[in-house]
Amino acid sequence: MNYKEELLQKINDKSFVVGIVGLGYVGLPLGLEFAEKEFNVLGFDMDQRKIDFLEKGETYIKHIPTDRISKSVNSGFLKSTTDFSRMPEVDALIICVPTPLDEHREPDMSYVEGTAKTIQKYLRKGQLVTLESTTYPGTTEEMLLPLFQNAPAFQQKMTLSDSEVNDPMTNDSPFVVGEDFFLAYSPEREDPNNPSYTTATIPKVLGGMTENCNEIAKALYEQVIVKVVSVSSPAVAEATKIVENVYRSVNIALVNELKMVFDKMGIDVWEVINAAATKPFGFNAFYPGPGLGGHCIPIDPFYLTWKAREFEVNTKFIELAGEINTYQPYYVVEKAMAALNESKKSLNGSKVLLMGAAYKKNVDDMRESPSLKLIEILREKGAEVEYNDPYIPVLPKTRKYDYDMKSVELTAENISSYDLVLVSTDHDDYKEKLDLIHDNAQAILDTRNLFDGFDVFKG
Repeated sequence: MNYKEELLQKINDKSFVVGIVGLGYVGLPLGLEFAEKEFNVLGFDMDQRKIDFLEKGETYIKHIPTDRISKSVNSGFLKSTTDFSRMPEVDALIICVPTPLDEHREPDMSYVEGTAKTIQKYLRKGQLVTLESTTYPGTTEEMLLPLFQNAPAFQQKMTLSDSEVNDPMTNDSPFVVGEDFFLAYSPEREDPNNPSYTTATIPKVLGGMTENCNEIAKALYEQVIVKVVSVSSPAVAEATKIVENVYRSVNIALVNELKMVFDKMGIDVWEVINAAATKPFGFNAFYPGPGLGGHCIPIDPFYLTWKAREFEVNTKFIELAGEINTYQPYYVVEKAMAALNESKKSLNGSKVLLMGAAYKKNVDDMRESPSLKLIEILREKGAEVEYNDPYIPVLPKTRKYDYDMKSVELTAENISSYDLVLVSTDHDDYKEKLDLIHDNAQAILDTRNLFDGFDVFKG
């Protein structure tokens, strides 16, 4: 049977069923794009809470409006389940699961590997599998391909007798990539709540295991993405994503280092960067902060560092950038101690209000947020810490932290009760309250230049 032509025809007439594995910040927006183009979408996630929200047509991600989800659910194009045995119902399985670091800052591939093994169990002939999770070059070919080539032939088992299924000669029929199933890598480029770019308008890099794999995946993604950029292999696509985030990590580390240097010189680094940014060529502005956050920049470069060891290569730039960026929360705490010293106060015993818990402004995303590390260090130094974040009423449990904390209200009385207000995230919501905060705070340490033009401590 010509599975390639069958899938291309299904894509063309929109009878193609899209499966999204992992309904988080990457998977849900992608699933919505397909549903809004009237493709049937079946989302898979182990978190029953997410499924409950979706079945009610409600959102669980702040920047994705409920009405967008309800339209796709009510139209019948978006369905979701925790039942992974339904994987044979779909024509594509797009993997959007986390790839964090473990406690040794090495890749934790357990989510990808676990998902791949589940797919292997249910893989049928004529399916496309695409990995979108950020990972090291070689993952698709080295981890996923061998699993799927030796899938237990789910479709075949459904048609064979029990004796035939148990006959090793009958069941030993590996799937041929590019003919029986199709495999590709296409890294997510999601930037939550970016006002200029969405899932649909960000060009998508794609590398298939074979030409047939690439053709089918490209045809599918072109239904919802403005531009698909094909590369020669999954490894090139994997490396592309790593390079994008290494570039950002190294440049952020550079401005974080310059921040510390210029602070000693009495020079405002934000003023310097803004002036440099007036040059119309040869300079891209990056800005310092209290540390790296999000699902990409603090993590992805270390995937390449880890993989490079296999080839006996030291990634000095990447590791140095990691050291500088990892140090930033400690630097901020040192600045907090200096700010309190101005009032003859010690950090030990002081009350600190952290403004912003999300890793970036205007989102409710806590992944790798430097605010969590700041709370840990401040508490270790003896400070009493509370926080405010208009997007995060309660701090969620993360892989590393489990704080029992609720957002406090920004009132004049509350603000004045703290020895120090520390700006960690520059939400736009704060801009209308700058005078209120400045007039009532005993001291302000600003790590994001939120209080530009005000007399505050910079960190």
